[in-house]
Amino acid sequence: MKKIVQHETLSDQAYRIIKQAITDGKLKDKESLPEEKLAKNLGISRTPLRDAFARLAAEGLIIQQKGAPAIVASFTKKDSLEYMELRSLLEVYNIEKVTVKMHKETIEKLQENLVSQRAAINENKYHEFIELDRDFHLLLAACNDNEEIKKVIHRMNTGVSRAFLILSSTVPKSAEDAYEEHQEIIKALEQKDVVAARNSMLIHMNNVQKRFLSYYDHAKNKN
Repeated sequence: MKKIVQHETLSDQAYRIIKQAITDGKLKDKESLPEEKLAKNLGISRTPLRDAFARLAAEGLIIQQKGAPAIVASFTKKDSLEYMELRSLLEVYNIEKVTVKMHKETIEKLQENLVSQRAAINENKYHEFIELDRDFHLLLAACNDNEEIKKVIHRMNTGVSRAFLILSSTVPKSAEDAYEEHQEIIKALEQKDVVAARNSMLIHMNNVQKRFLSYYDHAKNKN
């Protein structure tokens, strides 16, 4: 595991490094995360590590236990589908709420994100694409004044990202499809067409689930 360097807060770096290790599969489901050992490996004290743990627990990536070390949260097919179902409900509702009032600056940020998505696909940087995909949806959530909806969408997108990273060999095809679906969402937002935006998001959410099920079943059949 990488050591901490001094260019961002220690807790932010610890959060990012541990999260990457979980989503990459380097830290396995139910693996113990003893504070003393992990803090030593990262070259930090326990205080910023505990702050990082709190954020990871809020995103459902680890489980904190009284009197015992935290563990990596297990992530099954059922977990993935539950995240996707809740995410779909919230994302469709959210885009209905924000389409008309969305500022030009936000659409420009979404377009910039889309350019970065294309570059990541072209350069076969699929971990980067998954982060950009998540950021795309968080930009949409940020337009909503409801802080609780923002938090849940953030957590659901993290869960869905993890689901696809588990099936990392399938990401190239998934990325191309998701990119095209994101284009359709932006077109509807540019026109402030609530119905088209809702339908584009619903199609995207349904396709995400279909892709996951297809890839998951294919991966299981190969094993």
